[in-house]
Amino acid sequence: MTRFYQLTLAITIAFVLVVSLSQIAFAQGKVNIKGGPLKEADWLKDPAPELSEDHSDNKNWITKWYGPDGNYENNGGFGASAPKDLIEEGTGGKLTQIKLSTVEGLKLTQTVDVNWKKANGGPRGWEIFEFEPANSHHMNRDGPGDNIDTYGIIVIDAPKDMTSVMSPAHDDHAQIWINGEKWYNNSRWTGAALQVDFNVEIKLQKGGNVLLYRCGESGGDAYMNLHFDDATHKAVDIYPDKAKDQKSFFNEVAGALSVDPVGKATTTWGDIKRNR
Repeated sequence: MTRFYQLTLAITIAFVLVVSLSQIAFAQGKVNIKGGPLKEADWLKDPAPELSEDHSDNKNWITKWYGPDGNYENNGGFGASAPKDLIEEGTGGKLTQIKLSTVEGLKLTQTVDVNWKKANGGPRGWEIFEFEPANSHHMNRDGPGDNIDTYGIIVIDAPKDMTSVMSPAHDDHAQIWINGEKWYNNSRWTGAALQVDFNVEIKLQKGGNVLLYRCGESGGDAYMNLHFDDATHKAVDIYPDKAKDQKSFFNEVAGALSVDPVGKATTTWGDIKRNR
């Protein structure tokens, strides 16, 4: 009787787990990009096939970003601008897109501004800005709405190494780097501001992860949105959170990235051990 009870209990638990996992997978949508990050040969290749999933009911869309305080303008259309590293262009090589998606590069934004040509928007500092995800024209940021590129950064503070799923929506060409590696490239708009064509499996490391999102736009709608799976949003902290400017942003991420809070001296584990 005991063995029978144990077997019945095991079968019941297994059934519940299978049903629960299938419901979670259904709720998050199908993961149709795996095996990243992208190899260099694939950095500008489009993925396939598209899902065309409506994620308008998702409550986790990210609204706050850190980035240049204005867009790159007159980009010649996203097809022309996408292969160019506009961060490298604007900083004279002090920063690149890849480097900007690392802790080292993020820290450099405290002293390195972007200096694009006047025709491309001119000098840009760094700021916190907000997007309304449902607004399909939010990328213009009080400037031109066509022929622009927008860069946005978030920091994801993970409690452990973990696998996550990110879901981008964009118009037009989106590129996403995390911790110095490219995880997503898609030159095709997703059809609506809260519509997702690709759910991308990514790897997060314990502690702070720097994500750089770039979207190039030619004409019409102009939006760049992102959310993660529910389990990720429950487990991690995402910044900017309450920060309203560059200084408060770096104070906010200091713990996650071992970055010095603005105006405070550096304290590292090595310093602590030496002073014991």
